[in-house]
Amino acid sequence: MEYILHILVITGIYIILTLSLNLIVGFTGLPALGHAAFFCIGAYISSLLALNYGLSPWIGLLTGACISAITGIAIGYPSVRLKGDYLALATFGLGVIVYSVAKNWVSLTRGPMGLPGIPGFSIFGIQISEIWSYLLLVLVFVVITVFVINRIVDSPFGRILRSIREDEIASKALGKNTTKYKLLVFIIGAFFAGIAGSLYAHYITFIDPSSFTVMESITILLMVIFGGMGKISGSFVGAVILVVLPELLRFLGMPSSIAAPMRQMIYGLLLVILMLKRPQGIMGVYKFK
Repeated sequence: MEYILHILVITGIYIILTLSLNLIVGFTGLPALGHAAFFCIGAYISSLLALNYGLSPWIGLLTGACISAITGIAIGYPSVRLKGDYLALATFGLGVIVYSVAKNWVSLTRGPMGLPGIPGFSIFGIQISEIWSYLLLVLVFVVITVFVINRIVDSPFGRILRSIREDEIASKALGKNTTKYKLLVFIIGAFFAGIAGSLYAHYITFIDPSSFTVMESITILLMVIFGGMGKISGSFVGAVILVVLPELLRFLGMPSSIAAPMRQMIYGLLLVILMLKRPQGIMGVYKFK
């Protein structure tokens, strides 16, 4: 039973990540390939504040999310003026830079040795140690994320995002400052990715750079594409399928040296089939540009 609850917790964290990236890629049409960077920043900032300064994980969560959002401004401001492949490469570069910093700044992050003993969350002095209680905490943040993003996409702001995706030149012709809106989307997406990173770090209680590689960004993007871009329910479907599917390989008795490459092969096969049969994803509205 604990194993199932663990999978549900991880799924909830990835749903938050997928929703935040879907806002950028799905609803606005910006090809972002470095979302794991914000995930990493939220995890490390929250963990370091708790381990080095004894601050509450709640303070670390908010601080990590805010610093992730500030990083979103830093990468978004020069990048949103780029188009297509150039924007994808800029965000990809961010992922590589953040991963390299986490791996090589040993005096701060301990590099490949990672950060052990990260404390968990507590509410009114009561430690959240049981998996089921942590699952409830993650579900609360999933609900908050869905509520905020749903309000965004159903608002006039959301309609402008969709217009940017469909025809940015037409949006500009109508007097909309598309650069400002794209930058705001990066900030919001980075903020929620930072929250996901903090939740992940304080749940696993150990993080190292291997959890935030470029492949992690690709995996999150696959969840968005697989479930369906421009659809909140698609983020749920994509995250659930691509988190649960690799776990099924454990029951085949494969060693980890085989299971990991097999997972990537299955991801690739599913993506090829999906692109051929249903390019917009299982529940999506838009195709990946």
